[in-house]
Amino acid sequence: MKSTIGDAISVTLFGESHSAAIGAVVEGLAPGIKLDLDFIAAQMDKRRPKGKISTGRHEADEIRFVSGFFNGYTTGTPLCLMIENQSQRSGDYEAAKALARPSHADYTAYEKYMGFQDYRGGGHFSGRLTAPIVAVGAICLQILKKHGIMVGTHIKSLHGIDDIPFAEEDAALAAQLDRINGAYLAVLDEAAGERMTAEMEKAAEMGDSVGGVLETAVIGMPAGIGEPFFHSIESRLSALLYSVPAVKGVAFGDGFGFAELYGSEANDPFYMKNGRVRTRTNRNGGINGGISNGMPIRFQTAVKPTPSIYQEQQTVNVLKKEDAVLQIRGRHDPAIIHRARVVADSVTAIALTDLFCERYGYLWTADSDLGE
Repeated sequence: MKSTIGDAISVTLFGESHSAAIGAVVEGLAPGIKLDLDFIAAQMDKRRPKGKISTGRHEADEIRFVSGFFNGYTTGTPLCLMIENQSQRSGDYEAAKALARPSHADYTAYEKYMGFQDYRGGGHFSGRLTAPIVAVGAICLQILKKHGIMVGTHIKSLHGIDDIPFAEEDAALAAQLDRINGAYLAVLDEAAGERMTAEMEKAAEMGDSVGGVLETAVIGMPAGIGEPFFHSIESRLSALLYSVPAVKGVAFGDGFGFAELYGSEANDPFYMKNGRVRTRTNRNGGINGGISNGMPIRFQTAVKPTPSIYQEQQTVNVLKKEDAVLQIRGRHDPAIIHRARVVADSVTAIALTDLFCERYGYLWTADSDLGE
């Protein structure tokens, strides 16, 4: 098993939902990066469950830097961060440990690891592992910000309730990103946000769950970042986005909407503005040939309903090899999309930082003139 991704900047995840701790090891960062610990904590707070629309499992998520961080700066050696699990209730999973929860990784993990997997709370496949991803992403977001690059994600839709779309004009989009990055429920239309909250609370009362679509935008990207074919921006972002539990679809620009267009409608005409090459439309989401073209990168991510629901479900007993009925217990989210938005930001930042370092070298991440 290999839980590592990245080339110039690599990230390795470790831990399980109910293990003593979870964390990540990051390799490839330059020495001398001053980490804003308050910003990292604020990003972690966006992922933290709150109110009736989230799980009742509350973790402190305090980050402990084990190595690679000294006197406020990265040392350039492998950065290891660890987060202790303190709110496990493993007994919730004992009675039904042989029953595969529908649409979870219980059965597939059982087959892959021959029954030796940690089944408590989904083990290594749990959304709990997105906590260290957010911590690493916060570091990468700081690095991108120094270079004038901003990332933001809003809930485009939730169970048929739509938010206002992102603006096309640069200044308006920047203002929208700044706004949602400071909010817990990342929506542009407050009325839509209230309806979404009510829908999540309704699902909770029903013992059910709901999903939706996230929309992410990246502004400040220069042209020329990315690689052709196998290491395109789309390829690298998709690999990280699909590693997030519950993500079942990713589309860049107009995505599947291109199938309904003529080429004359789908193309983004070029023009010059203030000495820079721009496009009059951005249907391709700021990417041509797998490489950034200088326009905002835009994509959508489909997040399925939380598979842990409190309604009775049909399943199988993997030990007895017979049909069974499952009634899930424990603490679960009626929706995770509002918490997943910061995870989308984080994996986006990780992928882009990796691609920038492939082009400019690891000193691109440094705070000092070494990175120039």
